Amino acid sequence: MQVSLETLGQLERRLNISVPFEQIDAEVNNRLVRASRSAKIQGFRPGKAPMKVVAQHYGAQIRDEVMGETIQSSFGNAVREQNLKVAGYPRFEPQTGADEDKALFKFSAVFEVYPEFSLGDLSGTELEVPNVEVTDAEVDKTIDILRKQRTTFNAVTERAAQANDRVIIDFKGTLDGVPFEGGTAENYAVWLGQGQMLPDFETAIIGTRDEETKSFDMTFPEDYHGKDVAGKTVTFEIKVKSIAEPAMPEIDGEFAKLLGVEDGDVSKMRAEVQKNVEREVKRRLLARTKENVMQALLEVNKIEVPKALIQLEIGRLQQQTANDLAARGIDPGQMQLPTQLFEQQAERRVALGLILGEIVKANDLTAKPEQVRAVVDEFAESYEDPQEVVSWYYASPERLEGPESLATEENVVQWAKTRAKAVEKTLSFDELMGNRQ
Repeated sequence: MQVSLETLGQLERRLNISVPFEQIDAEVNNRLVRASRSAKIQGFRPGKAPMKVVAQHYGAQIRDEVMGETIQSSFGNAVREQNLKVAGYPRFEPQTGADEDKALFKFSAVFEVYPEFSLGDLSGTELEVPNVEVTDAEVDKTIDILRKQRTTFNAVTERAAQANDRVIIDFKGTLDGVPFEGGTAENYAVWLGQGQMLPDFETAIIGTRDEETKSFDMTFPEDYHGKDVAGKTVTFEIKVKSIAEPAMPEIDGEFAKLLGVEDGDVSKMRAEVQKNVEREVKRRLLARTKENVMQALLEVNKIEVPKALIQLEIGRLQQQTANDLAARGIDPGQMQLPTQLFEQQAERRVALGLILGEIVKANDLTAKPEQVRAVVDEFAESYEDPQEVVSWYYASPERLEGPESLATEENVVQWAKTRAKAVEKTLSFDELMGNRQ
């Protein structure tokens, strides 16, 4: 086998490989001999057909198999000889020309290699580390949210609709007398004061009564997402079907039981809520810190990313999105998922994967078994039977890949915090949780 290597770009390479045809012919003949021993060909007893007849029946197929295997094995051997780290899949091309040597099978493999780079210095980077204190106020706020999620509604008929009522309506909107997309609905529930509809729409509902019909004009904001009506005045006609006032559960034993505290002990319920809030705050703080670390690593490590790996990652992201849509009852076949939608995210993920891999290898940051177990225990803690969850993870090595990856990333985060200029920033609970003020 003869091999030559060409550099086509920063990461792109071409291997030119030549293999003697006599080597290929010898392997084809060996396989034909083996095939002849059991070949079933019409007119001959099994294994008794002449070699010429066996070659006529199986020769083309066997030669294709040998040629394919020769390409793969020769490429693999050449890569090892040249000490190349191939990224993605190669593109194989035949070599043809006037000076073609009929005794040699020549082909080329075009591919990319992984980038070689030195890790950047974090010492001059300011790394924001968020912090949130969980107080009784945050626990109270969370309990109120849990109460609101369990709100029931009691019908009212003796008064008009007012703020905080839930009103069921039919509505039809027209622009210059013509219905517009998204402007019509039946039996639509509007919980007034929750920001569900535009303020002017909700204001028009307030004061209406059961079975009342009302028409009104409303101007959409200039930046409204529905471009057909953005900045335009439309006419709505609504019919009130029912009015109901909310009733949130009291903080008592029954409410505690609703939250899973079997004996209805309110103090236990509150302690459990606080524990869950602290767990969620910790998770989000770690996620924010990790994101800040990843961004810092990208900024100090400017690397060329193999296009082949980006394409593979785009494919994974497309499939993941399609699976998410299907899980929500949406047919992904009806949605367009163009590659450009995922390019930026894919390039970022590939770059981070390469950088993190180098950091982990250079600093021996692979997660230890006890760190992986700590991640699994934390996952399991929020389930009714934590031990069952732990057993599920440890029943298969593949299931532990996620916890192992998370624990390794946490090692990288801690490593980065000791090398960058960590600056603590106190956030409010609402900022961290993304609650509207």
